[in-house]
Amino acid sequence: MSFPGQAAKRSGAGDKGLRMNLFDTLRLAWADSDLRGRLQFILAIFLVYVIGVHVPVPIHGINPSALTKLLEGNQFFSMINAIGGGAFKRVSIFALGLGPYIVSSIILQVLTLGNPKWKEEMKEGGEYAKRQQNKRTRFLTIAIGLFQGVGLLNLMGPQVTGSLDMFDRTWIVLFWLSGSMMLLWLGEQVSERGIGNGISMLIFAGIVIALPGVLDVVGKSVANGTIAWWRAALLGVMFFATTWLIVLFTVAQRRIPIQHMRRNFGTRQVGGQVSYLPIAVSMAGVIPIIFAITLIYLPSQFAAAFPPGSAIHQTLMTIERFLSPNFTRWEGYVGLLVYTGMIFFFTYFWTALTYNVDDIADNLKRGGSYIQGIRPGRQTRDFLNGVISRVTFIGSVFLALAAMTQFIMPLIANITSIGLIAGTSLLIMVSVALETMRQIEANLITKQYEG
Repeated sequence: MSFPGQAAKRSGAGDKGLRMNLFDTLRLAWADSDLRGRLQFILAIFLVYVIGVHVPVPIHGINPSALTKLLEGNQFFSMINAIGGGAFKRVSIFALGLGPYIVSSIILQVLTLGNPKWKEEMKEGGEYAKRQQNKRTRFLTIAIGLFQGVGLLNLMGPQVTGSLDMFDRTWIVLFWLSGSMMLLWLGEQVSERGIGNGISMLIFAGIVIALPGVLDVVGKSVANGTIAWWRAALLGVMFFATTWLIVLFTVAQRRIPIQHMRRNFGTRQVGGQVSYLPIAVSMAGVIPIIFAITLIYLPSQFAAAFPPGSAIHQTLMTIERFLSPNFTRWEGYVGLLVYTGMIFFFTYFWTALTYNVDDIADNLKRGGSYIQGIRPGRQTRDFLNGVISRVTFIGSVFLALAAMTQFIMPLIANITSIGLIAGTSLLIMVSVALETMRQIEANLITKQYEG
């Protein structure tokens, strides 16, 4: 297995590592007129996002103090608020965020990978197939956005939305849906005219926007004696240790040596060299955690469609208590096991869908290449399946431990929102930052070779 420092010693840099340090990359990118323009465009979109987060829905009647108390005691609402940059707490037009689009994209990706007809269409259909997929994603986003908007209003309860009538609720949901679709459009503009994946960049921006608020809560808690200074110091150590581990495992990979066959062209001999097939430890990225979180909080969203006192509502909320990890009640330990199991399952599931071992083995055989010491064909497939299975297990353990930190940190600080600077939020933030820096570096290297 290769980690960034080891890979750099052997080949100059790992396939997922960075060749230059952060400051050199940014300095060279800012000196290039094209890259500087793209970075400035991203910053402009971030500014629009920040402004939108602070623009409330123009409908009064929501009790802000009751909403603040709800956020302090509910991990689901706190997670939505943190990833959205605090938009939910302000009942902003961006309160729904990109959640509906993320869920719809995941659903359609799974359906496409699991449906041979759709998979072949995406593979052979070119630009037309991509446009059709984007159209399906948008329609599903609208449907999920309406469902989530209504569900969130109902979950807030009468103590928050008591003075709202049906007309006001409808307009709030429509404003939220419009804001979510606007964020989707902004993300597409970043992808087209900026650098990196625009949707990921906006999620990254939302988490970064929420960080100062979380740090301010910790600072005030230390100042007024709510938490001891050593607890705050321990939180800082855990934050940086988790960040280091996320970076380490995000760029870590198992490098399999591939021997290429030597060929004769006239008097020349070509080939015969050794290259490497990289298999990332964190191949599925943050997708398994997003899948698991979506399923864990799904019962509470469905429960919002039924009256609070009804039997169906109570049953769904009981199921949610057994699914949600929580170290303060015994049902939460069951949820811890379920959550960990889901992460393992979805990591293997997503890896199996996206990494086709049969295609790799066939391509190696057709190209006259082989893994050293392994026969082409079936033995190559069995070997790759074994390696991927072991590497995926390590990646699953890493994802499970990283996800658990967002439930451990609140116990240390006794502050619910503090867990949002760890776990899923931190994993998304670090992964997006690394991927964006890799793309900037790739642009710089390409321009250097062209020059």
